[in-house]
This record gives sequence, structure tokens and C-alpha cells, in this order.
Amino acid sequence: MAHDHHHHDTHDSAHQQGHGHGHGHGHTHVHADIDWAEMAPHLEAQAELYTPLYRQALGWLAREVTDPGLVVDVGSGPGVVSCLFAETFPGARVVAADGAGPLLERARARAGRLGFADRFGTLAGDLPGALSELDYPADLMWASQSLHHLPDQRAALAALGGHLAPGGTLAILEGGLPARFLPRDLGIGRPGLQARIRAVEEDAFTEMRADLPDSVAEAEDWPAMLTAAGLKHTGTRSFLLDLPAPLSDAAREYVTTSLSRLRERIGERLDAEDRATLDRLLDPADEAGVLRRQDVFVLVAHTVYTAVRPV
Repeated sequence: MAHDHHHHDTHDSAHQQGHGHGHGHGHTHVHADIDWAEMAPHLEAQAELYTPLYRQALGWLAREVTDPGLVVDVGSGPGVVSCLFAETFPGARVVAADGAGPLLERARARAGRLGFADRFGTLAGDLPGALSELDYPADLMWASQSLHHLPDQRAALAALGGHLAPGGTLAILEGGLPARFLPRDLGIGRPGLQARIRAVEEDAFTEMRADLPDSVAEAEDWPAMLTAAGLKHTGTRSFLLDLPAPLSDAAREYVTTSLSRLRERIGERLDAEDRATLDRLLDPADEAGVLRRQDVFVLVAHTVYTAVRPV
């Protein structure tokens, strides 16, 4: 559950690409070969870009959860969102939990720079098992784009719920709408490129789930899964990130990196024309490329589900 916010944008394209915290995250069975120290700056930059969306979500949670004593970010990655929790809840202790040590180092450094070090801790280990090392149950637990990497999602929800204090809240970020970067007709290639890429991503995500050891098939009805895990579903809300064209340099870099990782992951599943179009988009010397065109944007919605542990 180390947070690749790229996976967060489009299912699995973030642990690569951010369907984007997103989204690693202690899933050694999936991401053991990832160099997290190398990935960390990208994950951090992506989470910073998504900060307006996260602030909306945390503002909503702050109206539901008042004065939590302990907040745990499950699959925290480099700690951008963990520090937003520390900012949102000035009386809380915040623990960033992740399976990737280099990302937790970034989280600790960020907390120190922002003045949260005295109430900020980290927990390294495979999740959710490592949560047994918490000193006491959490009043608020956040898991963003990480549960879909675990083979038995319902069991994982039950495990997370078991580390909540009675009346404590679990908030999970899963699903929503995938990130869109490009107009339907780019002026090059066949219109509808990103929709076709998304269809391939969906198939790749299904295969990823099926290939997990001991994978349990589950309809993606998160309120039902939360209920089956012994929690009481209390709310569902979606939050929008809308960065219109023309993009900032940081947002343009994010789009470029996202499409580059998509090219690496699923490029060979696209037809020759779509591969050629994608390669042109990624060519810094091409006038039709992402780095030069003025119509590139970022539009994405993330959905958060909340549930409480019965008292």
C-alpha cells in the first residue's frame, strides 16, 4: 500500500500512474521490484498536484469526525496527505503507515519541515498486518487507492476496522472517474484515443486482480463490503480535480509522466495507429506533443466512502 497517486488516476496505471496515493503501498507481492526511492519524487509531485482534491475530502471528513486523537494514513506513500491530516486536525497524532521505507523517510522529512514532527509517526511493514504495531486504536483511518491491490478486499476492510476505536471512522478512497487529459479529437490519429486506452487499462486491472495470490472476486460495491466487514456505512461523496488548459508546468509534467508510464505498461496492447499517436504525444520535439500543445488538461473525480465501527 505504498501510495502511488498515479494509480489513483486510472486504476492500476498509477502504481505506475496514480489510480493515482496515490497510491507499492506495502504490497510486496505486486510491487517488490519497484525502486521507491526513485519513484518518490514523482509520487510526491502527483500528490501535491492533487492537494486541492484532498483538501476538499479532508474538509468533508472534518465535519464528520471531530477532534480525533489518532489518525492513521494506510498506504501513506511520501506523506503528502498524512501532513494534510496533521494540518486539518491540529490536536491529532498522525501515523503514516506504508510498506516502502524510502517513502516513509520522505514523509518524516515533510512533517519536520511543516512543523508536525512532535505529533507525527511512521509505521513500516506489510499492510494491513503492520497496523498491529499501533499503540492504540485509531479514531480516523484513511486508505486511498490501496485496497484494490489486496487479494481479499473484504477481509482487508475487516482488518482495518479492527484497528479502529469504537465509534472510529474508516474512510476509503476508491473508484470515481478516471483522469482525462486530452480532447476527444487531437488533430492527430483516430479520435477517442484516451477512451480506448482506458478500455485496455480496465482489462489490465482485471488481470492484475485475478493474478493476485488467493484473489477473491468481489463486486465493487464498497458500502456493501464495508457493511459485510462489520462496519456501518455513513457516507459517500466524490471530489473533483479540475485543472483546465493551459496547464502549469507541474501539471504538464504529471500528464507526460502518466502517459509515459501507460506507454510502458499497455502500449503493446494498443493498435499500431494508437501507439504512433501516443508516441507523438510523448515526443518533446513534436508540435502535437503534450509538452507543446495548449489543449491538455487534468479532470478527475475520486470517491470517498466512510464507515464507523459500532460502539
